[in-house]
Amino acid sequence: MHANKEKAKLLARVRRIKGQVEALERAFEAEADSEKILHLIAAARGGISGLMGEVVEHHIRHHLADDPAQPGLLTPEAQQALIDIFNSYIK
Repeated sequence: MHANKEKAKLLARVRRIKGQVEALERAFEAEADSEKILHLIAAARGGISGLMGEVVEHHIRHHLADDPAQPGLLTPEAQQALIDIFNSYIK
């Protein structure tokens, strides 16, 4: 999917998200107050949304735009517009 540098970056994000979810699990086990739990849920959700945005952007730029079966399907401007729309809806 990505070059080694990008792969390492994405795996680091996944590991951070994993840590956030594990913290959420520990908070539930410890019967933490709902404010703390909501904060942890929001953090994990933000991490997942950011990761999804990055993967979708890669897909648009490197798979949809470069599809040899449909050359010129998405101009760079159309790619960016699609990415911007997607990002506005996942936040």
